[in-house]
Parts: sequence; C-alpha cells; structure tokens
Amino acid sequence: MNIQHLSKRLETVVSYIPEQSKIADIGSDHAYLPCYAVNKGIASSAIAGEVVKGPYLSAKKQVEDAGLTREIEVRFGNGLEVIAAPGEVDCITIAGMGGTLIASILEAGKDKLTDKTRLILQPNVSAISIRTWLMDNEWDLIGEEILEEDEKLYEILIAEKGNPKIHYSKELEKELLLGPFLMKNQNDAFIKKWNQELRQWKNIVNNMEKAEKTEALEARKSELIHKINMVEEVLIL
Repeated sequence: MNIQHLSKRLETVVSYIPEQSKIADIGSDHAYLPCYAVNKGIASSAIAGEVVKGPYLSAKKQVEDAGLTREIEVRFGNGLEVIAAPGEVDCITIAGMGGTLIASILEAGKDKLTDKTRLILQPNVSAISIRTWLMDNEWDLIGEEILEEDEKLYEILIAEKGNPKIHYSKELEKELLLGPFLMKNQNDAFIKKWNQELRQWKNIVNNMEKAEKTEALEARKSELIHKINMVEEVLIL
C-alpha cells in the first residue's frame, strides 16, 4: 500500500468522501489516505492527525516526500483535538480502530463537529458502539458497507447530522448490532462475519454450561443466547 494504491478497505472509505472536501483523517498512520484523496482530486485539503510520535513523524515525511505540504497538514494530537475549530473540515475519516474507541473520540471531540460534517468510520470491532453513539447524538446513519480483505472483515459506516432513526425500524436492537443497511443486503462478507460470531458465541456458551454456575456467569450466558437468537433470526430471513 502507498499513496497511489490504497488497500481495498481504505479505498472504500475514500469512495464516500464528497468531492472537494476538506478532510481530517484521525489516526492517519503514514498519511496514505489523505495523500491519496488529495492526489486524486477528491479532497481539496487535509489534516492528518496522529497521537503516536512514530506514525506522526512517518506521516510528516510521507507528506513532504509527496510534495503535498501545502494541501496536507500533519498535526500531533489526540482524536479530534487536531481540528482547530468547528468548520475547519467538512469530512472526518477514522479507520482501523475499535468501535468503542472511535465512539469515545467522537464523544470527546463533538464540539468540533457541525451540521455540515460527514463522518466515515471504519471500526475493526464493535460497530454497535458507533451506531449507538450516532443514535444518542442525533446523527443519521446514511450508509454502510461490509467487505473482506486478506481474510479480515471490515464494516464502514457513513453518517451525517440528522434524524438518527430514519433508517431504523421496529427491530432496533438487531439493527444496532448488525447494521440496518447491511441486514437488507446480506452479502457474502456479512454472512461470513455473523456465522463466525455465532460459532464463537456458541462455543463460549458451551464452555459456560460446564463451568460452576454464578449469577454473573448466568447473566452473561443469557446475554449471549439472546444475541445468538437475534443473529440466527436475521440470517434465516
């Protein structure tokens, strides 16, 4: 992967950036995504944010080597604190982190978000944490994708400020877990992901049944059985 050729995962993230956006890529690592987006004319400018010194220095060198220092500014800071003020960017990408961490970044920096901001979020795990945050903070989930790359499964969520319930139905609990758009279009990656989850949960439940019973254990087992039933109902449809 380089600034000319992204991974399938990051190319999909970039495909949701509106043309000529001012973007902030949080946790930018080597700044491949902002360099690619600016080179392709998709983004007019970018902030590459990094909180770890090594990747921050790598991103700075990448931007300098690409001759993009006018268009891309590499900033050292935690989460959305690299954005100077609301409105400085109109599209934020956060990819390659856990969903709980992404939700906490959004929560800590929500004063940097405006009604014009688009969020493009790619959690490695726990997409439900992001969907729940979006719901609680009045962000409309406008699209989702799930894809497989190098035998790993990735979900990508796109959101804008608006009615958080417009794309959900009465099956809210299932849709927060599995994704309202993904449930409607159950591609191979979706089916593979949730069959993997089902196998893992069933193995855990099986081991729990052999263990000494405690109140906490029984509560966790009931929670897992509930999730198993929800997912099986969706995959059967």
